[in-house]
Amino acid sequence: MTIQGALTILMYALAPFLWLIVAGLGLLVTIQLIARVRGYRAFTYRCLGANLAALAVGLSGLWWIPAFTSSRLAYVATAFDWVALIGAVLGLAIAAWLVLHPLSYLLRGRQSQLLATKQKLP
Repeated sequence: MTIQGALTILMYALAPFLWLIVAGLGLLVTIQLIARVRGYRAFTYRCLGANLAALAVGLSGLWWIPAFTSSRLAYVATAFDWVALIGAVLGLAIAAWLVLHPLSYLLRGRQSQLLATKQKLP
């Protein structure tokens, strides 16, 4: 199979879900932009809850990704199948972190900064 043939098959497989992909990308970009305008920096802000939630979303992919593709986890038999599933789970966890981390900053980041400022005052 040629690369062009593989890309054609991939495009036909993604076509029904293209609206969902675009909506998710729009949500991610919107939250990132709003948070960055309000002072969010990814590596200076810490939120254990957002990290754990992103990990839980990623691990939940082991259950719903095979169900979403009308498959079963028992059908994941070859090494390539496992690599593809693990890649999808990692991608899902990273995408969830990219949405949940700045969202947690927007929801509670200002409050924790104000609390830290009040504690420093004499």
